[in-house]
Amino acid sequence: MTTLKKVAEYAGVSTSTVSRVIAGKPYVKEETRQRVLKAVQELSYSPNILAKSLKVGRTNTIALMVPSIQNQMFPIVTRGVEDTARKHGYTVILCNTDENIEVEKEYIRKLQNRWIDGFIVCSMLPDSDHIRKLKADGFPVVLTSRYYGDSIDAVIIDNYRAAYEAVSYLIITGHKKIAIALGRRQLSLYQQRLEGYLDALKDHGLPIDERLIMNETNGTNSFYELTQKLLDGPVIPDAIFATSDPKAIVVVRAIKDRGFRIPEDISVLGIDNIEMSAFMEPPLTTVSQPLYEMGALAAKKLIDLIDHKNKSEEPPAPVVDVLETELIIRKSTARRK
Repeated sequence: MTTLKKVAEYAGVSTSTVSRVIAGKPYVKEETRQRVLKAVQELSYSPNILAKSLKVGRTNTIALMVPSIQNQMFPIVTRGVEDTARKHGYTVILCNTDENIEVEKEYIRKLQNRWIDGFIVCSMLPDSDHIRKLKADGFPVVLTSRYYGDSIDAVIIDNYRAAYEAVSYLIITGHKKIAIALGRRQLSLYQQRLEGYLDALKDHGLPIDERLIMNETNGTNSFYELTQKLLDGPVIPDAIFATSDPKAIVVVRAIKDRGFRIPEDISVLGIDNIEMSAFMEPPLTTVSQPLYEMGALAAKKLIDLIDHKNKSEEPPAPVVDVLETELIIRKSTARRK
């Protein structure tokens, strides 16, 4: 392996001169600089960037923790993080936690000790106290997608408002029996979306029927069986509000396989606006989250926190940025007569 010392011997200079040339520092004669650069090229020398980074206390690397990259919202968030990180000279390490808190802890344990400058966390669970400890220890952390009211920087949407407006739209367009395909209640975003659903029904004078609330049992695909069971029951909904687009996709398949038409018999509305939602048959009405912007802003906030830490400055007070959502009306919903 070519070392700094070998390059210096090859170029006939000291190791400190080679270091200055590689670092782009001044006070090196041009003739000497060219000789060193030629030696670097001919010997195929690659500086040990990691060792240098550890010496100065940063690696220009951040970790992005997601529940699963198979969830179609997270590739868009990831792209926003990566594009912003790259512009600022950072590399992103992607970590899939699979909703497993022990996996989350293991990633943090392996990456925290000067290998990573900060974490963007999309996978936080209510009992993710190890993430709260990162923040308490002064380690740069930004949350996105999930947030539990902690004093940690975050980029989120107003999940309550998004659900409230979606269900209100269904009611205003004549739907009376609106079911909900609800994700795990332990996650704050789904609890908030449930509250938006319930309050929309109450505020428009519609009764709450527990038989129309489908609770996730075993991942998103469980809504296929749950929807078919609902359609076989005594109360047939005229609309189903799915608390994510992947859930809506499963609900649509279950409705069609039971012989119902969308939207003639049952309207379906989701949340996310993932790319596939526009290409379904029929195209899905959904609440659009600014997923790319969430990732981009989370990365920018994290890099700012890292810069404050590197300058030994007191970090600013945590800020929770709440981004706007938009109802995208397509053909999976229709006005009831």
